[in-house]
Formats: sequence, structure tokens, C-alpha cells
Amino acid sequence: MPHDLSLITTIAAAFGLALIFGFIAARLRMPPLVGYLLAGVLIGPSTPGYVADVHLAGQLAEIGVMLLMFGVGLHFSLDDLLAVKRIAIPGAIVQIAVATAMGMGMATYWGWEPGAALIFGLALSVASTVVLLRALEARGVLDSINGRIAVGWLVVEDLVMVLVLVLLPPLAGLLGGQPAGLAASAQQGIWMTLGITFAKIAAFIALMLVVGGRLLPRLLWLVARTGSRELFTLCVIAAALGVAYGSAHLFGVSFALGAFFAGMTIRGSEFSHRAAEESLPLRDAFAVLFFVSVGMLFDPQILIDEPLKVLAVSAIILLGKTIAAVALVLAFRYPLNTALTVGASLAQIGEFSFILVSLGLSLGLLPAQGSSLVVAGALISIACNALIFAAINPLQTWLRKHSAFARQLEHGVDPLAELPMNTDQAHLTGQVVLVGYGRVGQRIAALLAAKGVSHVVVEQNREQVEKLRANNILAVSGDATEPSVLIQAHIARAGMLVIATPDAFDARKMLEIARTLNPAIETVLRTHSEEEADLLQREEAGAVFMGEHELARGMAQHVLARMGLAGDSSAKH
Repeated sequence: MPHDLSLITTIAAAFGLALIFGFIAARLRMPPLVGYLLAGVLIGPSTPGYVADVHLAGQLAEIGVMLLMFGVGLHFSLDDLLAVKRIAIPGAIVQIAVATAMGMGMATYWGWEPGAALIFGLALSVASTVVLLRALEARGVLDSINGRIAVGWLVVEDLVMVLVLVLLPPLAGLLGGQPAGLAASAQQGIWMTLGITFAKIAAFIALMLVVGGRLLPRLLWLVARTGSRELFTLCVIAAALGVAYGSAHLFGVSFALGAFFAGMTIRGSEFSHRAAEESLPLRDAFAVLFFVSVGMLFDPQILIDEPLKVLAVSAIILLGKTIAAVALVLAFRYPLNTALTVGASLAQIGEFSFILVSLGLSLGLLPAQGSSLVVAGALISIACNALIFAAINPLQTWLRKHSAFARQLEHGVDPLAELPMNTDQAHLTGQVVLVGYGRVGQRIAALLAAKGVSHVVVEQNREQVEKLRANNILAVSGDATEPSVLIQAHIARAGMLVIATPDAFDARKMLEIARTLNPAIETVLRTHSEEEADLLQREEAGAVFMGEHELARGMAQHVLARMGLAGDSSAKH
């Protein structure tokens, strides 16, 4: 019986070639995603040989975006987003405006119409969430303050782009394109559309936080009670895709944003970690299809026909956006490392750019060449993004060594970068210097305060430092891998350094600085990995604690205490 095999052949070809080219890229010490992109080019319509179904691949890639954003939501809370709102909201809006202006200026120079220039500039201004998350996860900084700022920044970008996608059809007539629907009549419909859009977004967020926050965790609990692993996995996937589709269909927000909020609501459930683990294989598999689908959209002919335009577009994405983002983050008085991380995160474009381009073409606003240039810029920027991230540390070191301006920017007058002059010196001798004020750091600080132990918190999140200062808690804003920051925390006279952040690489830098300034200081660290814990202990880094060990020891002590054997418990850390 004959039947259509396009879905099977597309998946088989995409996964098979992605595996081959990804493996080759890895052996050449390049990111595997470069191989995924090349696999997409090979099976795309612009190269000879087998051509996969572009529309099917695009839909499969959209599932990957949903699952990936769902996973991010599982690790993010509303508090995490609100904690970076002061930099993420204005930073994202200004960065979009600057990048759009650069793209519009270039398109106008080429002789394009204002509407086409606007679409083109907007397409270059918004980064790919998928690429960002893969880069942050690969470097283990997704849960750091730098990662939270970058993700919060992109969430704001997504919200802005949702608004843009809704407003473009009614504005098409004014921009020189083909007006769509009821908005073709008059300008009064624009304000109505704007109001409806804001109302829908607000209703969606309120519904997810109030109703979804109760319903989805309860649903997971009911399914988990059945004891069926298959049903639990099915429930997680159904929740992610169902909420994403429903939010797009009913409220007009993107699939990615809907899935992100679905993950955030489930995060409050006791099964959130299990949900993250169960969905991980599917997230990784479908994320590969996203990169393959990007490669399929690329027409190599554009490199021959318009090489200078491709270079110009790539320069805006890789350099223009990065410089703008770095300047904005530094203007908010965040450390150079944070500025470079956010800048690297935004030095690429992706899924929203393709949606904008498709809409621009359908409305008669964007020429076909614009689509090819955006896809070329996306392919080049995604392939280069891993290299840009790898260049952060060398560039940071070089700038601090050779650029007086960079040092001045980073170490300018910042009231949060040093303790107040009227600080009682009795609290700055033999004190505990606590690096990191996340979930672990907050609990440590609360216990120290309860026992009357003097301590100074070192935290990169400026808003958190402001709150601590308002509560009369000694705190310094900055990156503790910088000697000047630990000096401001009076590490030379401290009795103990407690590093409550899990990054072992940064921890080693902090230890080196602390022991140089205070050879007798005691140190306490945390880690997530057995290997890192063993390595740190061999290096005599101090007392090293691992979450699983401490959990096991606490449970064992409770069991032994109930059995009347409390004195027999022992565990290493």
C-alpha cells in the first residue's frame, strides 16, 4: 500500500548526516553544531542531490525550540527573571533599537524601501534562544548571574518580537507593503490591535503564573502516583507542547515563550528535576533538527552574488550587536566578564529572524534578497558563536592588560563595588567572605547572621547587592575572580572564604587570589561533580562539599538517630 514517507526520510536524513558531519566537526575541534548546519545545507533545496522537506523540517525544529525553552523554564523562576529586570528590560530594548538602526541604515544605503529596511533591521536585532542556551549550557554558566542576565535579556527580546509580529500586518500599508486584514482600513485599528496584544500577553502571563502554577504541578503529581515512567514522560512532553501550542493559538505569543512559561510553572513541583531529566533526550534530538533546518534555508549562491553584502550583514551581527551589548552592560556597571558574556550571547540570529523574514515576504515588504542575506548571516553567526565564546577569557585578559579605557570602565567609581566608608572595622577582621548569594549562599548567610558571625557577601548581581545593603548586610558588587573585588571585601583580614558558586574553574582563581593576599585563610567550596571534588581535594583547595554527599549524609544521620545510632554516622565530603 503506497504511503508518504517524507517525514521518515527527512528525519532519517537529518539525523544521519548531522551525526556524520557533527562527528567530523568534533574531531576537527570545532563545535558539532557546525556539522549540523552543513548537514542542512547538503539536504537543502539549494544544493544538488536529495532534498528534504523544508516545511516538515521547520516544524520539527519548532518542536526542538519548544522543548529547549521548556527545559530552561524548569531551571528558572520568576524571581530569577525579576532579579535581572533592571538590566534585561532596558538593555534588550536599547540593543534592539541600536541593531535595528544599523540594519536599516545599511538597507537604506542599498536603496531599499523604508518598510524593507525596518524588517531587515529587526531581523538582525534578535538573537536565537536555542543557540544561546546551547552555548551557556556547554560552558556550565546557565545558572550563573551572567547566564540569568543573558536569558532574561532574550526573554524580553522574545516579548518585543511577539509585539512586532502582531503589529506588522496592520502597519504594512503604511510601510509600503500589502495591508492585511481589518487593519487595512484606518490607523485607528493600530491602537486597537496594540491594546488587544498587550491584553493577551498580560492575560497569558497571569493565567500561567496563577492557574498553571497550581494545575500543572498537580497534574504531574497525579501522573507520578501511577508509577508509570512512560506516562510521566508523556505528561511532561504533553504539558510542554500543549501549553506552547495553546498559548500561540489563544494568546498570540510565540511557541517558545509559551513553553518557557510552562517550564516555569512546573518548576515549583517536587518532580521538576525528574521532568527535566525525562525530557532531556528529546530536547537534544530536536535541537539538532533546528540547526539542520537553518542549514536547509541557506543558498550558497548568495556568497558568490553578493559577498560584500554578506560580510556587511555578518559584521552587524558579530561586531555591531556585540559592541552595543557590551557597552550597555558596562553602562549598568556590571563587570567586564558579564558584559563580554552577554555580548557573545547576542552575536547571532535565529528563529525569530526567520519568522520576521517570512512575514515580510508575505506582506510584500522584504525583497527575496533580504531573506537570503538574513539566512546567510544566521548561518555564519551561529557557526562563529562558539568561537566568540571561546575568545571571552583571552580577550578579557588582553583588554585588562593593554587598555586603560577598559580598566577605567570596569573599575570606575561605583558605590556598590566597595564597602561604605563608615563600616565598623570590627566586622572586617576575622570575618567570613561569602562569594555568591544564590540559593546556597542565602542559606549560609542566614545561618551566619543567626549566630552573629560577621560576613561580607560578594555578588555579581547589583540588584541583589542593593537589597543586601538596604537590609544592613555588608555586600560588594563584582566578579570575585578579580583581585580588586576580593580586596574590597577585605579578604586580607578575613578568617574564612566560602565559595557558594559551583564553577570550579572560577573557584580556583578565587582561591589563588585569596591565598596570595591571605596565606592563612581557610576555604570552603561546593561542587556538583565527583571528579571536580576529587581534583579540588588533591589540590588541597580546602573543605569541598558536594550536594549529593551532603544530602546522603543528612538522610543517613536522620535514619541512624531514629535507630539510636546517631554517634556512628560518618561521611566524607
